[in-house]
Amino acid sequence: MVGVAVGTLALIVVLSVFNGMEDLTVKLYSAYHPQIQMVAKRGKSFVFSDSMANQIKQIPDLKEVTEVIEDNALLRYDNAQMAVNVKGVSNNFDQQYDLRSRLISGEFKLIEGNKMFALLGFGVQSLLSISLKTDFTPLIFWYPRKQKEIELDPSKAFIQEQIMPVGVLGVDQQFDNNHVLVPLEFANRLMQYGNKRTSLEIACTNPNVVGEVQKQLMDLFGNDFYIKNIEEQQAQVLRAVKIERLFVYLVFSMILGIASFNIFFSLAMLVIEKKKDIAILQSFGASKNLLRKIFLFEGGLIAFVGCTLGLLMGLAFLLVVSHFQQEYGFAGFGSEINIFLAYPVKIIWTDFVYVCLIMLLITIAAAVVPAKNATKINMNEHL
Repeated sequence: MVGVAVGTLALIVVLSVFNGMEDLTVKLYSAYHPQIQMVAKRGKSFVFSDSMANQIKQIPDLKEVTEVIEDNALLRYDNAQMAVNVKGVSNNFDQQYDLRSRLISGEFKLIEGNKMFALLGFGVQSLLSISLKTDFTPLIFWYPRKQKEIELDPSKAFIQEQIMPVGVLGVDQQFDNNHVLVPLEFANRLMQYGNKRTSLEIACTNPNVVGEVQKQLMDLFGNDFYIKNIEEQQAQVLRAVKIERLFVYLVFSMILGIASFNIFFSLAMLVIEKKKDIAILQSFGASKNLLRKIFLFEGGLIAFVGCTLGLLMGLAFLLVVSHFQQEYGFAGFGSEINIFLAYPVKIIWTDFVYVCLIMLLITIAAAVVPAKNATKINMNEHL
């Protein structure tokens, strides 16, 4: 019974941690992913016309539409260089993401008067040793020209644009290590996209209407565009978390199955110890079916009591630990720049049902053989 309780406690705690990780993944991605994203099905860019803009803006519950030009480029700073993802966004980008709260140092701005600035991921700043305190060393972006002729001078095969860094963002490793945010005008000047865009990012007036807005956009542009909500934008990451969670559930179930041998041997010893009592019951007319039910009920009782104790202890543990974990962060990620320092814990009540079912199934299965052996006892040999 104690083994069942401890196993139930361990499984419910592990599943709750994975629930928290999944929830944290969504929060991290929503920091720089829009509620709805439109990307072309064919090619990496599309023409963003006035008629298309008007059609989108007429959709109810739509708050902002941010134009995006995004591509890889070579970034040079002083004597260092690296390939980065340059994302040019229109002025209303701040309405799409919660990046302002992820500012580590510097200022949060892309345009001030006639001047344009860049916001860097923390990893980009670290790898290139970029200083925000100097106005003499700009970021220099190199992007290949769209031309068929081959230039003998390699420098002429690239467009070069300069911009000053103004702020550093810390979101997650994927963003921090290769992302640079710049104004849309700067990205267009660098990449020569003209009236083309690589994506549109759409914010809704209320999170509850995202599904309806997405449906209306699909009705209008579904033939030519992929229109994705936040979960669909990070489908691969969330799928990986769910698969990992499933494997943990199966592995723990196997471990609990092995631990159930204690229940099997306990019931088997009980059958041996109670041979005389079983013979007396047989003499009173107890059928084999009744004897089988008695031992199956014994296994079910062990499972029910142990599972109930385990679930109650698990719930109490999670309620206490989740409070102190979020408050003080005893178990952390080990990253000083991460916004979420502590491992998250999230309770989902359906997990309690799944854990209870698997524990009942394993424990009752362990009682089947002892129950069957009880029906084979010969009454005449023990009376």
